[in-house]
Amino acid sequence: MSSGPTRKHTALPKAQILIEALPWLTRHHGKTVVIKFGGNAMIDEDLKAAFAQDVVFLRHAGLKPVVVHGGGPQISAALDRHGIVSEFKAGLRVTTEDAMDVVRMVLAGQVQRELVGLLNQHGPLAVGLTGEDAHTLTATKHQPEIDGEPVDIGRVGEITEIDTGAIEALLADGRIPVVSSIARSQDDHHVYNVNADTAAAALAAALGAETLMVLTDVEGLYEDWPNSDEVISRLTASELEKLLPDLSSGMVPKMEGCLHAVRGGVTTARVIDGRVQHSILLEIFTDEGIGTMVVPDEQGES
Repeated sequence: MSSGPTRKHTALPKAQILIEALPWLTRHHGKTVVIKFGGNAMIDEDLKAAFAQDVVFLRHAGLKPVVVHGGGPQISAALDRHGIVSEFKAGLRVTTEDAMDVVRMVLAGQVQRELVGLLNQHGPLAVGLTGEDAHTLTATKHQPEIDGEPVDIGRVGEITEIDTGAIEALLADGRIPVVSSIARSQDDHHVYNVNADTAAAALAAALGAETLMVLTDVEGLYEDWPNSDEVISRLTASELEKLLPDLSSGMVPKMEGCLHAVRGGVTTARVIDGRVQHSILLEIFTDEGIGTMVVPDEQGES
């Protein structure tokens, strides 16, 4: 008996998996997707490599990925080496002038470079920039309130303006922009450290992206944590808004970002588990979404 039919048979599941992706490929073709890279995916070598493969896959599948990153762990390590204490207030890093120099160096000179290098193992695709480049992100000083009192956390910025020109030019040229979450200052000659979740959401809205994806170290938004580990797979902007006050401090900027994105015209915003290899592909090309998806309110819903 010839081995022909058997060989065909073993390859068949691969063909079925590829065909399953067809409706999603059709739906997402030519669409912009903003991906916030962070958490464990940023530290673990295998996860980093899988992330780079996923982003390049999206690009070759006809999507336009834009990567936004912060670098919390790397910044903390570098501040330690420089003898600068890491302090957090209201869930945000207190960023002195000295610390800001280190933040900028780590984000633009280390984390971004590594990510660009990983993506470019697959071709001349990625171009790194920070929010300072071509006025991509402009910010003013962010003053959070604790117990009703404003607190000074140094050079932490709140985005006031976005110019998507440079990113759109790169996308039109088939490149993958990799953006460090640093902004130019609206009112002096310094720069600001901006929360990367917030920056990714603001960019997604400004670019008219189809999807915002935020990689995290949890499976998604839990229904009743810590009593249950059931993940909410889909919720509307209004449903999310009601949940915000009860969320853990680390999830707040991520979920506020998702809310801002869908209220700003992004079709879906998703928080996905960056600890799962190829979670981005699973989320975009299969029915088995593996995180929490936020969608705009239905018409008629407030």
